[in-house]
Amino acid sequence: MPSRPTHSALFAAAFVRSPEGWSGAEVDLTSAEIADDLGDAVQDALGLQGDELALLCVEVEDEWFSIVRYDGDAEPRAFLSDVHAAAGDALGELFSELAGVVVPDKEADLGVRPAGDFELLSDLGVSPEELLELSMEEGVLPADTLSVIAEKLSFADELDRLH
Repeated sequence: MPSRPTHSALFAAAFVRSPEGWSGAEVDLTSAEIADDLGDAVQDALGLQGDELALLCVEVEDEWFSIVRYDGDAEPRAFLSDVHAAAGDALGELFSELAGVVVPDKEADLGVRPAGDFELLSDLGVSPEELLELSMEEGVLPADTLSVIAEKLSFADELDRLH
């Protein structure tokens, strides 16, 4: 595993849905070395019991974002806004692995390439087409895209509180 660069602009937070609504907590990903470490960090940050729906939202260096859905014992589902931007970054490689994509050669920059599970939020109110459109919108920062998604899923206040 390559050494993890220090991210001056890394934001990671997880949100859990309960009957009362969404609540969130910042997540420390600095010691994540394998994809399973991401889920462990979410579980620790939120104090999950194992059957809740949780979303991990990560934004790195104003370059890319990822959303990972943890739903009880089901395998995590991940979406990555730009595989090319995440290439060459140890954390980006973990999210690429969760999204089920091969990390492309950083030199072969072919523009923005979203990848992963485009349907992970469809039952919550964000269609695959909308997620793709939000990810590809030119000139919009990943943090702003996450804010739009959070608004649509009704946890924008929690995201704002943590960010």
